[in-house]
Amino acid sequence: MAWDEWEQLKSRAADKQSTRLRLNSAADTAGGTGGADLVVHQDDLGAVGHEAFQLHARLHDQVDIAGAGADDHGAGTTMQAAAALKSHHFAMGAGLETTVSVWTSQVKAVLQAFAHISNHLDYSKKLHARDDETIAADLRGRDGSAVSASVLNSYFK
Repeated sequence: MAWDEWEQLKSRAADKQSTRLRLNSAADTAGGTGGADLVVHQDDLGAVGHEAFQLHARLHDQVDIAGAGADDHGAGTTMQAAAALKSHHFAMGAGLETTVSVWTSQVKAVLQAFAHISNHLDYSKKLHARDDETIAADLRGRDGSAVSASVLNSYFK
C-alpha cells in the first residue's frame, strides 16, 4: 500500500467518525471537569476496598448466630435451642435449624462478596499504580519530561 493511499484511507475513516479517539475519557455529559490529561485517583479505589474490608470484619464478628454461645460440641445457642425444641417434639425446632442454616449460608455469601470486592480493589490499586509508573517511564519527551495525554491525543487527529 502506498503512503498516499494510506492517507486517503485515514481521511475517509476520519470523515465517517463523528468523534475523535479519546484516551481514557468520554464526552463530558455530567458537567465534570472534562480535562484532556489522564487522571486516576488511586485513593478512591483504596478507600472503597478498605470499607469493604471493614464491613467484612464487622459482619463476621456480629452476625454469627450459628456459632454464638457455642458449647463443647460447637453448637451455638440457637442450634442448642433448636435441638431442645426438637427433643420435645416441637416442629419449631426443625424450622429454627433451617433458619440458622439459611442465615449462615446467606451470611457466608455476603462475606465472600465483601472479601472479593476488597481484594479486587486492593489488587486493582496496586496494578494501576504499577501501570502508571511504567507508562510514565516510557512516555518521555526528547528533553526527558513527561508527555501529557493531551499531547498524545494530538497525534491521533
